Amino acid sequence: MAEITSATPQLLRRVSAGAVLDFLRATQAVTVSEVMDATGLTRATAISVCEELMDRGWIRELENQRAFGGYQKGRPARRFELNERAGYVLGMDVGILKATVVVSDLRGKALGRASQPFADAEISAEERIAGIDQAAMMALRSVGASPDDVLAACAGIAAPVDRNGEVLTTQHFWGLFDVGLKSAMYQRRGWTVLLENDANLAALGDRWRGAAAGVDDVVVILASERLGSGVIDGGRLLHGRGGGAGELAYLEFLEGVGDTYGIAAMARTWAADAVAGKAKTSLREFAAEGAEAEQVFAAAAAGDAVALKILARLADRMARVIGSIATMTNPELVVIGGAVANSAGVLLGPIAERLPRYTATPPRVAVSPLGASVVTVGAVRCALDYVEKNSLDLELAVSA
Repeated sequence: MAEITSATPQLLRRVSAGAVLDFLRATQAVTVSEVMDATGLTRATAISVCEELMDRGWIRELENQRAFGGYQKGRPARRFELNERAGYVLGMDVGILKATVVVSDLRGKALGRASQPFADAEISAEERIAGIDQAAMMALRSVGASPDDVLAACAGIAAPVDRNGEVLTTQHFWGLFDVGLKSAMYQRRGWTVLLENDANLAALGDRWRGAAAGVDDVVVILASERLGSGVIDGGRLLHGRGGGAGELAYLEFLEGVGDTYGIAAMARTWAADAVAGKAKTSLREFAAEGAEAEQVFAAAAAGDAVALKILARLADRMARVIGSIATMTNPELVVIGGAVANSAGVLLGPIAERLPRYTATPPRVAVSPLGASVVTVGAVRCALDYVEKNSLDLELAVSA
């Protein structure tokens, strides 16, 4: 029989501090009595823990205020709240041609954003890291923060990433993102950087603050230029053995699809094909620059016959894609995400109408309200999860 040992005072203190900090993250200003009710701590312990967390910079005490309604006997109740500016997290969306970095406070509020383009897709690892670092520093400067204020960062990349943050490099394109970002940023800035697939982060972001809020079985599809998906099953993000869960390369073999190009890419291609012919269409006014998905959808809404045919083709294509995903993973909801989500709502009805042809388990379908920010929102959530799990081991610049 295993020996049972009692918890040490240090361990109990740590557990108490974690419980108080978790409660304050989920609330606004609270009194000591409310802390006691939420955590089960005695008054003396609750006060002591709050003072310790205040000394370390995680929480702050508010000025005492008498309750409304007149005179009260006794000392006003002490009130505490999370110090959401005790540090910052960074959410990074690292694409093939651009890096975007968002600075967030400890409640997940985005405070600043910056983007940095890359010269081309085939730049060196050093150049890609330098561009990411430049975007991060620009974002921090925009909110008056320094590198020392960063508690964690998460970067989303367009390649599979396993549970340990290792990039799957069995394709050349994926290998372009295997640049040693975690070690490089630790050496440059002392930051902990988490690495994750961009579609997986889109799933985390939309489930946190998007159409999938509160849904435990959901697939989020990044659907603008290329199709990729993040799968959450029973509230748990799926990675697979090498990080390949949710990869959609099999679409090359799916009848009626044949590749992984997304809604924006196909709308642009099919509109260009149409104006190259003799069909009468309002899309000709965009012939020089090329019609984008939003313009195709607007023309369809106005009754343009060519645009309506493109919309129908897109709906059928996405119904086949979603049907195949639904057959394999059986989600409650599939969310269309990425920049194209801002205009893709017109596809929802036609997709839902076609879905029963392609799967026996058709899910609900929605578009993400987060648009092009869905990956950085998920990256912020991922970085916050790390900070919240490791708070008591992190040293804050404000306390130092």
